[in-house]
Amino acid sequence: MMEAAAMLPKAELHLHLEGAAGPELVRRLADRHGMTLPAELFNAKGEFAWTTFLHFLKVYDLASTVIRTEQDYRDVTYEYLKACAAEGAIYVELMSSPDHAAAAGLSYQGHLDGIAQGIEDARAETGIESRIIVTCVRHLGAERGVEVARLTAKHPHPLVTGFGMGGDEAGFPPRPFAQAFRIARDEAGLACNVHAGEAAGPESVWAALRLPVARIGHGVRSIEDPTLVRELVDRGVVLEVCPTSNVATKVYPDYRAHPLRRLMDAGVKVTLNSDDPPYFATTIGREYAVAERHFGLDEAALRQVTRTALQAAFVDEPTRARLLSRLDS
Repeated sequence: MMEAAAMLPKAELHLHLEGAAGPELVRRLADRHGMTLPAELFNAKGEFAWTTFLHFLKVYDLASTVIRTEQDYRDVTYEYLKACAAEGAIYVELMSSPDHAAAAGLSYQGHLDGIAQGIEDARAETGIESRIIVTCVRHLGAERGVEVARLTAKHPHPLVTGFGMGGDEAGFPPRPFAQAFRIARDEAGLACNVHAGEAAGPESVWAALRLPVARIGHGVRSIEDPTLVRELVDRGVVLEVCPTSNVATKVYPDYRAHPLRRLMDAGVKVTLNSDDPPYFATTIGREYAVAERHFGLDEAALRQVTRTALQAAFVDEPTRARLLSRLDS
């Protein structure tokens, strides 16, 4: 990690909780449950083995099957947040998937209780703050999205402050999910974000902006449409940018082609995030270092990235004020 990046307080808004479990933890959880993992899940180095974006989703789903109990969710959450705190992170939002929990036979409340325990344990030990964004999976269909949104309304929790959507963006555009987002906002009282402009182009971001969302997950392909870039600036929409993820999944061939700096120079609000870090050989600390090394962000610019994240975080105002005070001190 480079010097300016290493010293700065950091914040992360775009992290898939199930995707935070690395190969070692996945093997440990498999042993806990007496599960045999398929050999093709890992490469010769012991890393997750995947090729295309859709193949990545399949590997992700397969690895996630080992997260089966409240204790598992607690352990994944606690271990990730503890690692983030060691890199200087003061705030992390975790995107959780009730659908992955349900596939393993765990209730919505059960998976939520496990995550909450992990957050509380990590906070007590390191001081890191965290919140939960409940996400639906677009390739499971709009009806399931509505069911997940209704679960968030039926089971409110002080640590659940957001609702979002991930999955196969190119095959499942946002419009059919409008009802789910309305339920999350109007009935559950949650702030919303959505993946767009990653596996699909500017048209996906335009469609996402018709939903009641405050932030866009990824959104980098907005750069292909100057009118859309101006719209993002005018509306103050924040992009949750994940540079290493975008290179790993071949949205861009390398960091030189990645539009992070161009988006910033155009006035778009951006944050730095790791997405699914063990799948892409990254961490939140490494993303800040990448921004310094490959995009020329100095200490002031990196500090502003953290400030943008905290200002856009799905937290109550007293918590936001405390976090901003930690950044400034």
